[in-house]
Amino acid sequence: MNYLESEEFNLTPEGLKTSEHKPRILILYGSLRERSYSRLLAEEAQRILEYMGAEVKLYNPDGLPTYDYDRSLEHPKVQELRELSLWSEGQVWSSPELHGNMSGLLKTQIDWIPLSMGAVRPTQGRTLAVMQVSGGSQSFNAINNMRVLGRWMRMITIPNQSSVAKAYQEFHEDGSMKDSDFRNRVVDVMEELMRFTILTRDHANFLVDRYSERKEAKNKTIEAMNNAD
Repeated sequence: MNYLESEEFNLTPEGLKTSEHKPRILILYGSLRERSYSRLLAEEAQRILEYMGAEVKLYNPDGLPTYDYDRSLEHPKVQELRELSLWSEGQVWSSPELHGNMSGLLKTQIDWIPLSMGAVRPTQGRTLAVMQVSGGSQSFNAINNMRVLGRWMRMITIPNQSSVAKAYQEFHEDGSMKDSDFRNRVVDVMEELMRFTILTRDHANFLVDRYSERKEAKNKTIEAMNNAD
């Protein structure tokens, strides 16, 4: 990351008390091609985030079964993905645009992460950054649809985003990203993700606390007490 050596990133507001461990970021990508540009973009994001001080885990979706509700629930790749989502405090989703949308592989990964696991919610309150690559001109279809999913998963989807056009021109042979406005935007997005994650990770439960859910929990408690009598 020598292109960032002269930069200093101010990621924590003065006086803010936060957890001292590194922000935990999970990255998902949406292609299994040998030279997958969504994976290369994800790996560039990983290097940037680690340079900024995050602990990053890049999930390899190779071998993940097609979403089938609960038939493959015990599959090791499904369990690994769910455990990583629980571990994470923020996530990055990187997809190619296929037929005007995110790839089926990226959607399968998201489908395997449930809205709730008992009393635990693997995505609620976590931050999210979305990125896409295109083979042609710049497009925002995939990231727009990923934003819809992020909101549905009750994630804090950051305002900034990255869309890399003609991705085959934007990476060196070793997989690193070339110096360009596209790379600058990726740094912008990761910087913003870090800030949002640091600001919200200790307050996620407070931020997504809902009146309707508190009321439902209270009614269940009353019902249980009445049945016990």
